[in-house]
Amino acid sequence: MGRRASTTASFNGAENNIPPPTSGLANLTSLFAAQGLSQKDMVALSGAHTIGLARCTNFRDHIYNDTNIDAGFARSRQSGCPRATGSGDNNLAPLDLQTPTVFENDYYKNLVQKRGLLHSDQELFNGGAADTLVREYVGSQSAFFKDFVEGMIKMGDITPLTGSNGQIRMNCRRVN
Repeated sequence: MGRRASTTASFNGAENNIPPPTSGLANLTSLFAAQGLSQKDMVALSGAHTIGLARCTNFRDHIYNDTNIDAGFARSRQSGCPRATGSGDNNLAPLDLQTPTVFENDYYKNLVQKRGLLHSDQELFNGGAADTLVREYVGSQSAFFKDFVEGMIKMGDITPLTGSNGQIRMNCRRVN
């Protein structure tokens, strides 16, 4: 039993639906809304960034040019991500400095401390409409978990393939 998947892949199709790391709150909200997801879904689903790494090329502008970042945090990230484009572009940094392999709410705690690695992450806590949700998730990991699950379910229901369209893959990484 599984979900139907496409028999083809489209890099452009995927890229057009994933917000760039330079997105502001209004653009993020709009891109998620275009998929039928609310701002609450967006903030909760962004919590997936509690796990994983980002390439220097995706956070360089934020750590060198933005003002909504803790200066000490920016300096610590600059040591592994040189200012010059093309230099260290593929160097990696954890999205959640404290616990990059644990799914919990430290991601949101980092945002409140202005330690979001990506510009788009820090936009979730930058004096805008999403601040209230970020504070809620800082104070209640269970609220984050609940809203994350609800957002994942809604995201899984975005344009599902039905009938004979697509296939249920034996291995999710390959077409049967």
